[in-house]
Amino acid sequence: MKIKVGILGSAGYTGGELLRILIYHPEVEIVFAHSNSNAENPVFDVHNDLLGDTNLKFSSTFHIEIDVLFLCVGHGESKKFFEANPTFLENKNVRIIDLSQDFRPETNSFVYGLPELKKESIKNAKRIANPGCFATAIQLALLPLANSSELQNDIHISATTGSTGAGQSLSATSHFSWRNNNLSAYKSFEHQHLKEINQSLNQLQPDFSKEISFIPYRGAFTRGILASVYLKSNLTIDNAKNLYKNYYENHPFTHISDKNIDLKQVINTNKCILFIEKHNDNLLITSIIDNLIKGASGQAVQNMNLMFDLDEKTGLNLKSVGF
Repeated sequence: MKIKVGILGSAGYTGGELLRILIYHPEVEIVFAHSNSNAENPVFDVHNDLLGDTNLKFSSTFHIEIDVLFLCVGHGESKKFFEANPTFLENKNVRIIDLSQDFRPETNSFVYGLPELKKESIKNAKRIANPGCFATAIQLALLPLANSSELQNDIHISATTGSTGAGQSLSATSHFSWRNNNLSAYKSFEHQHLKEINQSLNQLQPDFSKEISFIPYRGAFTRGILASVYLKSNLTIDNAKNLYKNYYENHPFTHISDKNIDLKQVINTNKCILFIEKHNDNLLITSIIDNLIKGASGQAVQNMNLMFDLDEKTGLNLKSVGF
């Protein structure tokens, strides 16, 4: 029996990535891909690259006869959906994976879906709050340190995201003419993902109380996140690398590179690649992910695989774009 899947918000960027993955997932049947604005139109009318891959049409309706519901909707919209359709929360047979920020940080009913932190909890969960994209890249750069109580100083982060991080709706800062050949900082020191980052670090290192200074940037490219994370540390470079390699030994999507890294290595993959350096007493960790895949839809499928007792890599053998 295949896993029956329903998708809300399937015409957006994360919805499109989810469709691209699930169409070829060997254990999945897509029952509906809901979109109010594109109802009854072929999926490839919006996601043009899927022409020839599927004849699926966007649905104007949704129903509860599914095994898992993905919510690829805007922030605030998931809570509104459940208020209008409480049966999805009441029915224990339907697992829920929410890609909005509505149930982050972790709540009593939603498990925070970062497999490198909560794998065993995810396996037994009925409801998952998928992590934010910046939060994923930054946490994967810091979890091994927190796990060994090595976060003893303030943390400094600068991270740049592609334009897809802002979603599909047009805004003044997402138009090509503004974004191209441009760079800007935004939400300095107050980005919403700081809450979930702090929560996760405190779960591993309960005494962590240092300041996290985070400057996000809008990059002049489409997809991906590169985060530079540094802090004072007494660890030697060899000890730091061993600590990271040991922590991620059983996590198939996070890798430690011995060479400097670049964003194209992870685009169109569910990987996170980390590069660790030591400069005097500063430990620098560079983290790269695809914001739409490991930062959203790919991680959601990874969570689904764990929830249904599948190998977490199933359907996620995605190849980078290379050059």
